[in-house]
Amino acid sequence: MEQTTNTILMIRPVNFRMNEQTAVNNYYQKVLGNVLPETVNTKAQYEFDTYVERLRSIGVNVVVVNDTEESDTPDSIFPNNWISFHENGTVGLYPMFAENRRLERREDILDILEQQGFVIEDIIDYTSAEEDNVFLEGTGSVLLDRKNRRAYCALSPRADEDLFIEFCEDFEYTPIVFTAYQTVSGKREAIYHTNVMMCLGETFAVICIDSIDDKKERKNVTAHLKESSKEIIAISEEQVNHFAGNMLQVKGKDNTLYLVMSQAAYNILTADQIARLEKHTEILASSLDTIEACGGGSARCMMAEVFLPKS
Repeated sequence: MEQTTNTILMIRPVNFRMNEQTAVNNYYQKVLGNVLPETVNTKAQYEFDTYVERLRSIGVNVVVVNDTEESDTPDSIFPNNWISFHENGTVGLYPMFAENRRLERREDILDILEQQGFVIEDIIDYTSAEEDNVFLEGTGSVLLDRKNRRAYCALSPRADEDLFIEFCEDFEYTPIVFTAYQTVSGKREAIYHTNVMMCLGETFAVICIDSIDDKKERKNVTAHLKESSKEIIAISEEQVNHFAGNMLQVKGKDNTLYLVMSQAAYNILTADQIARLEKHTEILASSLDTIEACGGGSARCMMAEVFLPKS
């Protein structure tokens, strides 16, 4: 079972902007003052295209699909929330908190992958949970340790515990549940996605352990990571605010491992943290300032990993 993949699905934006519907519990989003919507979208497209070029330059197979003009999908650039692809040929489809994000789900994306030789055997569809206002936003909500069959989930309005347990039963993972918090206007609020405060690499984990306020939960998460032989590299809440938790390890050419992050995330890391990471992996950073500010998501959110078998 591989923890990292060489193939990534990315969706190029056509109407990128700050999504009002997600801003209610994504406290990382900001309104860019005095910037026209077209300018925001143009800047986001430039950051996206540069990022894809950087990934391809290190040998990552990036499947780029354009978003459609027809639907109002300002967050389509973050496909990992609605779909996941697994090594046994199964695809997971997930219930989304924001109504306009539900429009991001597109069957033609499965056709595109199949045309490229990927095999889809089965689809497990959790989207009917939306009718009950129950959500689990893909690998934003669920962090998979594929080798050790453990799944980590920070509960929030976008990550329901019962649905997470159901996912773990369906995909045969051991569930590790906790709540991660951030301070917003002096109050502790649930962090909206697990992948903002935590990243799992093959031999390491980057995690804001201080965001887990409950001592038992913190101890449990730490114990699971140690049992899985992962070096724990702790980051601060301030670093999380600059998306230092929102990273993804991928395979480049010759199976070289790269940890992909935004330039803002890289810039906020200490020399010691970078040195510790570089013992495990190469680092690739790309500027995503507009996407981070308006979208409240970063490098990891933009990549849906494709683990499907090839025909």
